[in-house]
Amino acid sequence: MANTKQAKKRVRQAEKHRQHNASMRSMLRTYIKKVAASITAGDQKVALAAMQEATPVIDRMVNKGIIHKNKASRHKSRMTGHIKNMGTEKKASNAKTAS
Repeated sequence: MANTKQAKKRVRQAEKHRQHNASMRSMLRTYIKKVAASITAGDQKVALAAMQEATPVIDRMVNKGIIHKNKASRHKSRMTGHIKNMGTEKKASNAKTAS
């Protein structure tokens, strides 16, 4: 346990920052899950809207230092790819049923 007054204060501050960062990470995950859920549901327009809503939140978390910029880039890239594939999958399934 901290002995000095300064060390005790740093413990208090560290706990406050940890809780704030945990809250921000949770919010980030919620936005990512909304995009994933809309992709799973198969509605491309809703997924695109959720993606546009999540992108600034992801970027904000990078600027705050909550996540690394490469992780943010990876999330955005994968979500974009999944949303683009939704359109091609529908076209492919329609082509199979038409022939």
